Amino acid sequence: MWQRILCALLVAGAVTVFFWKVWPVIRAPETCASGVERSGGECIGVNADGYDFGTAEITDVARAIADENARIRDEPHVTVAMVLPLQSDDAATRRQMRSDLQGAYLGQRQANRGKGEPPKIRLVLANPGRGYGQHEKVVTRLLEMADSSEDRLRAATGFNLSLHETRDAIARLTRHRVPVLASRISSDTITNVDSPDGTVKPLFPGLARILPTNHDAADALADFHGGRQDEKTVLVFDKRSGDSYNQSLAKAFSGIEEEGPPGPRAMSFESPGIDRKGGTGNQFTDLAHNICDSAAETVYFAGRSLHLRMFALKLAQTPCKDRHYTVVSGSDAASLRQAMSADDWEQLRGRGGMPKVTVRYAAPAHPDAWRRTLAEWDAKWKARHHRTPTDEDRPAYLTEPRDALRTLEERIEEVRRDGVRLGGRPDLEDSRTILVYDGLVTIGEALHQAQGGASAVPGRERVGQQWALLQSRHRVRGASGWICLTNGGNPYDKPVSVVELDPAPGRNTGGRLKFVGLGWPTGREQPENCVIPGDPR
Repeated sequence: MWQRILCALLVAGAVTVFFWKVWPVIRAPETCASGVERSGGECIGVNADGYDFGTAEITDVARAIADENARIRDEPHVTVAMVLPLQSDDAATRRQMRSDLQGAYLGQRQANRGKGEPPKIRLVLANPGRGYGQHEKVVTRLLEMADSSEDRLRAATGFNLSLHETRDAIARLTRHRVPVLASRISSDTITNVDSPDGTVKPLFPGLARILPTNHDAADALADFHGGRQDEKTVLVFDKRSGDSYNQSLAKAFSGIEEEGPPGPRAMSFESPGIDRKGGTGNQFTDLAHNICDSAAETVYFAGRSLHLRMFALKLAQTPCKDRHYTVVSGSDAASLRQAMSADDWEQLRGRGGMPKVTVRYAAPAHPDAWRRTLAEWDAKWKARHHRTPTDEDRPAYLTEPRDALRTLEERIEEVRRDGVRLGGRPDLEDSRTILVYDGLVTIGEALHQAQGGASAVPGRERVGQQWALLQSRHRVRGASGWICLTNGGNPYDKPVSVVELDPAPGRNTGGRLKFVGLGWPTGREQPENCVIPGDPR
């Protein structure tokens, strides 16, 4: 009897010890790295120690960011989070991640060493999962870091996809007064709306953007191309739900005013996801035949770069007399070249080397923009004044971005001389590196202006208040152009680089991205010294 009781007590004790000591260890989440846990097959979390999230393409640049963090550890500093998906099965997407992080590192380096003023920037990488699908966990951690006297998170940036999940993440951060600078989203639904009198009722208090909205980009394209005949244009759009980039771009293209009788009715397709082909190829075959039977020569395409590539190639393959088409799209097309194969370029060239399809889009930036535009400006000025202009004669909205781009190029060369590995030399043509770099430089400007007094570490609400002050004298001289923020944190009349896929052989691939010209959302250049007018439209 007593033996059975004793045995039962021993078993109960063992079970208790198991559940108290062993079971929590078994049930504990698998750790990928410091601050990063495995969840749903992905490594989700926040890290500042050089972890590459299993993506070999970003190993070197993640280590470079960690080394810069270590360098400024003992100086007054704040934390800035780079929030974007950092794992993918797609090789082109992984290269895009590298471009984004190269821009982040170069911007961190410029902010920390350019002016030499505190506070310095400690940069952390935050992976919210594919399509920002696990952003809740990451945002919760970032809010903890914002409240921490050790981490002192003062801004979040990145945000490279205009999705409903991205909007939800930004809404939660800004609702808790964490400043957000979105460097690569263009949807009109993730923005604060400015009114003509300058008042704002922000949906996202503390949000700033440096990329024109899809509406502004469409206006800039219309400004660049001039009036097109309605019967010669058609809209093709992705009706997949949940992607505000596609939705707002389709709405923006639909709003372009054109002359003459109406053209073909808008045509839709439905993709299975941002980076999934599904049956879209068959849909594009039918669309191409329908377009061929119409009078359309220009196709406005509201869809992601993967599907844009498929559509352009399908249009090039469709026998349609000897017609030439121009396909016009938005900023997501900046990723297109990285997915193009030698066969793709050959198809775009067509017979005799004459392209059957020209793809143009509103790029956030291009390294040839300022040199080419200044050369054209100089030629016109010289014809009127019969002498070569000096920089004092030239407009600052061109010379200052030119100088900012030179500074970025000097940083890249400096990094090379210092032996810092970034996974390859940054390719500025796809605009990603330039724009993310400008985002970090803008955050650095806001931090320096916000610090004030004796404190080298400003509060996060004070940093968010600086966005609307970054205009006029305090404009940011970005490599992508002047960044002059409205009261709603929107870039005023930010130019877009009209870029096209040039099938002519170029370096590294069978083609290149060719700068065509600048387009302005308001139909005119930014005002002198970027003084924003009373009616921002």
